[in-house]
Formats: sequence, C-alpha cells, structure tokens
Amino acid sequence: MNKIISILFIGLLAFTSCKKDNYDAPNAGLSGRFVDAETGELVQQDIIRGTQIEIFEHGYGTGQLQYLIVKNDGTYENSLLFANTYTIKPVRGNFIAVEPQDINIQGKTTLDFTVTPYIRLKDVSINKNGNKVVASFKLEQKVINNIKKIGLYAHSDSRVGEPMRLVAAEQELNAVSDPNHTYTLEIDLDANSSVLKAGTSYYFRAGALIDIGDAKLNYAPAVKL
Repeated sequence: MNKIISILFIGLLAFTSCKKDNYDAPNAGLSGRFVDAETGELVQQDIIRGTQIEIFEHGYGTGQLQYLIVKNDGTYENSLLFANTYTIKPVRGNFIAVEPQDINIQGKTTLDFTVTPYIRLKDVSINKNGNKVVASFKLEQKVINNIKKIGLYAHSDSRVGEPMRLVAAEQELNAVSDPNHTYTLEIDLDANSSVLKAGTSYYFRAGALIDIGDAKLNYAPAVKL
C-alpha cells in the first residue's frame, strides 16, 4: 500500500510541475529618441557606460528600478514591459538634465526626450591623410563648465567610442572652448599597424567630455574608413 501511495504522490508532483504558470507575459513596450532641441538631430551616445534610463513601475509598493541602455545613435527601446504607469528618468547623460516623466504605457508606446547636449561637435571632418587619420572639428558648449578632454577613437565596430576603442588619440583641455577654434586630432596608422591592420576598414569617432560629475562624452557620428 505504501508503495502505491508513493507512486501516486510522485505522479501528482510530475503533473503539477508540468502545469503552466498563470503569470501574464509582458504586453507593452517603450521606445523613443534623444533629440537635440536646437538641431533636431539625434544625440549620439556610448553603448558602454553611456546614458541610461531609469524605469519605475507604479503600484507595487517600493517597487524596483529597471535600467535601459540608450543606443549609440540616441534611440532606445524596451519591448518587455507590462501595461501600467511608469516614471521614466534619463540619468548620467551627456546633456543638461531633464525632468522625469510619468507615462501610461499601453501597447507600443513612444516617448522622445528633447534635450540640450553639453557640447556640440560642429564642422566635423574625419579623413585619411597619407598614413594618418585626421579629425578636425569645432566645439560649441552649452554650459559654463570646462571641457575636460577631446578624443578621436578607432574600432572595427560602429559603436566605437571612448570605452570601446582599439586606438585613441586624446587631448586634455580643461578649459572653456573657443567656438571659432578648429581642434585637430590624429591617429598614426603606421604606429598602430599591429592593431589597425592595413587593408581593413575601421570606424572613427570624435568626442568631447564636459567636466560635470557623471557626464558622458558628446560625439559626432562615426565615420568608416
């Protein structure tokens, strides 16, 4: 008898473990862009250690923050949310801070942020000149803080940036920029031939960092050479 009871108990456990749970799958999503308030262009980002978005779902006590990474081109998307009201807050960005927004997310919801970048890279030119890649640009800063540094970064991936580079040419500024001055940075291809292989295409991207707390670099779009 005990053997029969044991078999029935094991069978019951197996049946229970095979039952589907009753939790609903995520049924909503949020996407959007970070748009320069003056130019209407997307605000370029870093994919590593770049701008993040805090997402806080309402209605669950203290709740738990979710974090969303902003893509290199200044867009973002999370397609695995539940329909509900959320507080959306960009943090640690490369633009003047914006206020958090409460939004009711139902289905595919879009939320764009219109922002003012700390620095705009203007008149950007990145070209191969002999055995060097030369970047030239002007800087237009929108806050009074010093510009900490500028840089030219190279990588085989289009998401190239300060934290994702094979080679970098950086210059410390620690000063307010002159909007009429053309800044120049160079990467010597011969000197870096062990990393930047001849006959191979790479992406090059120029950026500048403001001297503000957790601020991230501002960039021009990457150029493939």
